[in-house]
Amino acid sequence: MLLYIASGIAVPPRSAVLTPADPHFETIHHSLRGSPAGVEQTVKHLHKLRYADPNDWSRPQPTGQSGEVIVILHRRLRL
Repeated sequence: MLLYIASGIAVPPRSAVLTPADPHFETIHHSLRGSPAGVEQTVKHLHKLRYADPNDWSRPQPTGQSGEVIVILHRRLRL
């Protein structure tokens, strides 16, 4: 099941993203909004820093604002 926010972007429900409570891990949610070129450049920069693989981000979705897209990343971090 997917939930849709106002701009029509499909987001999985929290239960699909969060795992059972584990005090050693936390799920972090990132979103990038901007021009397609700016978002792509930022995703590539985060990859160069070895933070996230470009394939880990959602596909760019329009936000409803002219020339603007959004991508989302859910990352599970060890605390």
